[in-house]
Order: sequence, then C-alpha cells, then structure tokens
Amino acid sequence: MKKVILDQEEKNILAAYGKGEFKSVENKHAEMARLRRYAVNTMQKNKRINIRLSERDLFGIQTKATEEGLPYQTLISSILHKYLTGSLREANRA
Repeated sequence: MKKVILDQEEKNILAAYGKGEFKSVENKHAEMARLRRYAVNTMQKNKRINIRLSERDLFGIQTKATEEGLPYQTLISSILHKYLTGSLREANRA
C-alpha cells in the first residue's frame, strides 16, 4: 500500500475533523443548490469592462490568483461579487 503524504493544510483539516470542529449542514441538498446558483451567477460573464490598476496592485492580484489556482480576472470578478453581496470579509490580523 502506498503511503499518503499530507501537506500542512491537509493535516490541519484532519486535526480539526478529529476534534469535532466540523458540523454537518442542516439541509445538504438545499445548500448544494444554493452554492451551485452562486457559482453560476459568479461565472456568468455578459459584460466587459476596462480598468486601470497600478502595476503593483496587478502583480499582487496575479500572485493571489496563482496561489488560489484561479485566473486573475476571475479572482477580481469574485472579489467584486463578494463585496457587492456583503460576503467579503477582511481577514483578522494578529
């Protein structure tokens, strides 16, 4: 049998699961339908815009997008969508 090597994020998830930190979703099918609607609405691209950004900001966005495994324009669109729907939250800084 092949040994599975976990990265740190996977180890953290496994530890949290072991501690019982995850909770089941009340209505799994309704939640999945809601998330599918969000995905479809977020990915609909029916208007084009042009925007000027500083080179530094663009580089930062491209870096974050690479870390997330997304095209940078998709990340920008997602950030704007989250901001407009009120679901964009600032990360807590220690």
